[in-house]
Amino acid sequence: MLRKRASFGKKDRLEPSRCWQAVRTRDRKWDGVFVYAVSSTRIYCRPSCPARRPSRDRVIFFTSSEAAQRSGFRPCRRCHPARGHILDRRAEAVRQVCRYIELHQDEALSLATLAAEFHRTPSHLQRTFKRVMGVSPRQYADACRMGRLRKLLRSGQPVTQALYDVGFGSSSRLYERSSSHLGMTPAIYRQGGTGMKINYTIVPCRLGQLLVGTTERGVCAVRLGDSAKELETGLRAEFPQASFEDSQPRLSRWVREIVSRVQGNAPGDEIPLDVQATAFQRRIWQALCEIPRGTTRSYREIAQEIGKPRAFRAVARACANNPVAVVVPCHRVVRSDGSLGGYRWGLERKEQLLKLEKGSIGKTPTAKGA
Repeated sequence: MLRKRASFGKKDRLEPSRCWQAVRTRDRKWDGVFVYAVSSTRIYCRPSCPARRPSRDRVIFFTSSEAAQRSGFRPCRRCHPARGHILDRRAEAVRQVCRYIELHQDEALSLATLAAEFHRTPSHLQRTFKRVMGVSPRQYADACRMGRLRKLLRSGQPVTQALYDVGFGSSSRLYERSSSHLGMTPAIYRQGGTGMKINYTIVPCRLGQLLVGTTERGVCAVRLGDSAKELETGLRAEFPQASFEDSQPRLSRWVREIVSRVQGNAPGDEIPLDVQATAFQRRIWQALCEIPRGTTRSYREIAQEIGKPRAFRAVARACANNPVAVVVPCHRVVRSDGSLGGYRWGLERKEQLLKLEKGSIGKTPTAKGA
């Protein structure tokens, strides 16, 4: 069901009480209907802006961004009210392309074909799609196919049949993409990790016990907990058919780096990852990695940054499913009111991680316990 866009009648246009109620509740329905400006900062915002609300006596309402700017106010850098309508149009256009790709997964959709379908040049479509989604149309199509493939493999369908059902013309095309999307070959994935070897180690850190697990391609698990036994049990449950080896010396470099990040220090060495994720999850996790150390963003802000302003619940789910704690800093995402929200490894750890990051800025990194 489509949501009706809010509007004012001629007699009650910009009625202050209604405008202020929309601002107080950050009601997204009023975005594009009016903007509000703050006299003390000379900044104007959308009604849904996640910034802290000013006092009512400092707020002025305008029917448009142009009107606010003519009065000497400048646009907010968080909600970008001046370009909101442009971003909305782009996001809607890309959503249509996504739906088209999803409905034609069994076809070989080239960039030229998509561009012709939507009356765009290939370069413009590629640029706009990647700006909104964070991936190219081809990568999005591959992710859709791999998502269907996972479901078929889990249901017990043979790999050969599954790859043709999702639109891969040959097994070579499937296996070319399986490493980046599945983290293992399709047959192994279907069998719960049969044949995989996972090296892991558990060490003490400032937040209790830290587990780091790796495959031959990179780090596949970073977990925090109170009990080493509990962490090991959780890892084995995630990959029930894999073989495991406790190998602390072999992982010492990555463990030292992760322990350093737990202590709030800035990233040093790059950590290669081997995690299972959809294109959408990868886009969210990339946005989390771009949050400056010692600061936070709300779930709504992340949704806006990836061009999906209503997908804040999906952002929360992606944070909850993050398999590599701290490396992908989901602890930096909080609720719009500033409260911590949830955290897979416990709210006390989330709070402590944020304090450690803020406290370590400007200090020399140290990593103990690895």
